[in-house]
Amino acid sequence: MVARGKKRATRDPDGRVLSPPGYSAIPIKFSEKQRASHYLYAREHRVREGAKSSRPQKRTLFVLNVPPYCSEECLSRLLAPCGPVQSVELQEKPDLVESPKESKSKFFHPKPIPGFRVAYVVFQRPSGVAAALALRDPLLVSTESHPVLSGVHKWIHDYGDSVADPEALRVEVDTFMEAYDKKIAEEEAKAKEEEGVPDEEGWVKVTRRGRRPVLPRTEAASLRVLERERRKRARKELLNFYAWQHRETKMEHLAQLRKKFEEDKQRIELLRAQRKFRPY
Repeated sequence: MVARGKKRATRDPDGRVLSPPGYSAIPIKFSEKQRASHYLYAREHRVREGAKSSRPQKRTLFVLNVPPYCSEECLSRLLAPCGPVQSVELQEKPDLVESPKESKSKFFHPKPIPGFRVAYVVFQRPSGVAAALALRDPLLVSTESHPVLSGVHKWIHDYGDSVADPEALRVEVDTFMEAYDKKIAEEEAKAKEEEGVPDEEGWVKVTRRGRRPVLPRTEAASLRVLERERRKRARKELLNFYAWQHRETKMEHLAQLRKKFEEDKQRIELLRAQRKFRPY
């Protein structure tokens, strides 16, 4: 049997690693003990003509194939020799349409992205992008001065970071709620101003502001609603629709009148007996 050969990076006749069209290959190693190099594929970040972008042109580097052990701080340190790094942003996949970014929280953050990622590195000067694309020597991710934790040590460090400081957590939650309440108040004020005002086409926006507030449903209120529904259904029933139903209703009415007449006679006799004079 022939042993299966390992995959290796494709190289050109000069020995340089071939990269996708428009990209430059930047070699990195996890540590000095690692022999093979991992390659980042980078190019200058560009957007279509006329499209708006929050990332500065000619100062942003778009990087593919970023390994899981390479964090934002690590990537910033690796590219720092090329020039001052302003910011580094790691994502699961490239942005097709840029959306406003929410401020990151120290405690409430999404789960880390598994696998390889993409990065947007913003330099303070355009020369940093050119210098990064010209890198050919392998960059070390984990060094003695800046070790990258792995295995059990990384698990222990992540577990320690997961335990939040109660006071710092309370401050962040209060800050978030203040900003949220302010946002809701501004939206309500804006809706109140726009209420009843026709737009350019003459349409008037209808909101729920003019409706009565809905009271909480209690047991007594539920019983009243059920009784109201029962009465409503009773009114819809067809009474005395057939002739025999009409006859039975008249007979029941006559029986009730006779019963009431007898009860009234007994009551009158009782009153007369109570008013009779009995000296002996």
